[in-house]
Amino acid sequence: MTSQPEIAIRPPLAAREREALFITHPIFRRPAFGSHHPLSTSRQSALLDLCEALGWLSPGVQRIAPLADRELLERFHAPDYLDALEAACEAMSAGPAVRERYNIGTMECPLFEGLWERARASVGGSVLAAQLALDGIIAFHPGGGTHHGRPERASGFCYFNDPVFAILTLLDGGITRLLYIDLDAHHGDGVQDAFARDGRVSFFSIHEEGRWPGTGGLHDRLGGRAVNVPVPRGITDAEYWFIVEQLLAPMLGRFRPEAVVVTLGADALAGDPLSAMQLSNHTLWAATELCIERARAAVVLGGGGYNPWTTARLWAGMWARLSGQPIPPSLPEPAVDVLSALSCDLVDDEDRDPQWFTTVADPPCRTEYVTVRQQVRDIVTSLARD
Repeated sequence: MTSQPEIAIRPPLAAREREALFITHPIFRRPAFGSHHPLSTSRQSALLDLCEALGWLSPGVQRIAPLADRELLERFHAPDYLDALEAACEAMSAGPAVRERYNIGTMECPLFEGLWERARASVGGSVLAAQLALDGIIAFHPGGGTHHGRPERASGFCYFNDPVFAILTLLDGGITRLLYIDLDAHHGDGVQDAFARDGRVSFFSIHEEGRWPGTGGLHDRLGGRAVNVPVPRGITDAEYWFIVEQLLAPMLGRFRPEAVVVTLGADALAGDPLSAMQLSNHTLWAATELCIERARAAVVLGGGGYNPWTTARLWAGMWARLSGQPIPPSLPEPAVDVLSALSCDLVDDEDRDPQWFTTVADPPCRTEYVTVRQQVRDIVTSLARD
């Protein structure tokens, strides 16, 4: 048995500590990924529209992400891959050899108008976020979080790996102890592999067991620098917070990071069609804030999220909490209209919670009577012992 703190009534982080800035780019409002893809939902434009409807995005708190140039991209990505991606984007076509070698133009990583600019904006935004973080500003870049990208190929809906560039920028700024925290339902394999041999970077990931890409096993420890927590289906707020208290909080205290980069995937929320995790957005907000509070430099990125209603609400609420703005108990009509206009073929009508259309915050979860399953306790015991 365990209980969760009253997450919903914690004061917003920025009101207690630091300035927060929201990073975006006009390209994120454009349709992407075609018409039959899990990311074809208008989640980024919905997030922006929702925040604007609530008065949370004044010009003074926004920064436009620069488009990463070739020199920057080549710090991580192979020149031949960049050549192939740019050429395919210009032609809007990829031949069999390109599809096979680079995973471009496939069902997983399709071609679409604006792809080249969008991917570069994700990287440029993460670099800018890290630069701001070095100045003590909490930088929120929901257009980032493409944590599966590989140096030489696209992977897992990700063409570049923008968290890698955020980390590189922080290391360039003199950071010697950085903790990358991945709260996405899918393991951030591309980021962990990128820094597997760099002792300045450690990793913490909570992800669903058995989900693609199949990495991040319990014993994947990188000699003690990585804590991977593959959780069973149906993970609850109480179980998740048990993991945070028993594993994440002690790691933050032990490692004492100078900087954190958090990938705040929304696919860990209840109602997401690509995972079976059952979290409320309160729990993910609180876990993110715990990480930010322990480091002087902090970057918060987006990530997965295939239910446009829960995704937009998670990230909008995260921005409200980071920027010190109150979250209303019910939404005004313009905000309701934003959420009501969304659609998603992956979420059936009967599975759409009415609260997704009328609130930002999920109902506070009563966890004091929820039992933490023995399987979850065994995972925590094994990792704590190691």
